[in-house]
Amino acid sequence: MNGAQDLGGQMGFGPLELEDNEPNFHAKWEERAFALTLAMGATGTWNIDSSRFARESLPPPVYLTSSYYKIWTLGLEKLLVDNSLVSPQELDAGKPLEPSQPLARVLRAENVAATLQKGGPADRPETEPARFKLGDRVRTRRMNPEHHTRLPRYARDVVGTVETVHGVHVFPDTNARGLGEQPTWLYGIVFKGTDIWGADSDPNLTLRLDLWEPYLDLA
Repeated sequence: MNGAQDLGGQMGFGPLELEDNEPNFHAKWEERAFALTLAMGATGTWNIDSSRFARESLPPPVYLTSSYYKIWTLGLEKLLVDNSLVSPQELDAGKPLEPSQPLARVLRAENVAATLQKGGPADRPETEPARFKLGDRVRTRRMNPEHHTRLPRYARDVVGTVETVHGVHVFPDTNARGLGEQPTWLYGIVFKGTDIWGADSDPNLTLRLDLWEPYLDLA
């Protein structure tokens, strides 16, 4: 999706301000937003790619004026409403107005540590050979999907080199839309900064992106 989250190379947002010894959370509500998002993801009502799409599909004025965990909160609210777990009226009221809906799974406090340690691996068995190999020159496809994608807008129709072959992984473009995992090969691609941002950019820059096979063609 060409949304406000696709910031690479855009100007006017000011420098990145790094914070020494930055904590994981700057306020208790951020910690709660993170916990609620993980807990609801563990119910299996949606997947991680659907969750990402809910955040990146927020209206650009909302996305660009919201903090990191505010974006997480708004994305979670959107998922809850879209899946009929919460109504807009309940969000406005800040309390339930109807009986709660059943969930497939519930992440209980005593199981949180084990669940986080297990993670959510996205690698899958190989069912067909990789199309590309180390050192291949590939060109990213020019595309403007309305759905979720992990191919950034600023890195489309650009030539790079296969630096790593990661194996087969869940394809986020279909997984986010409920079309199944459709696992495919994932590659680490290295690009020259000048090929991404033009000849007047820093010639010493390189960009590395992990990209799925359907995004790529031989150059």
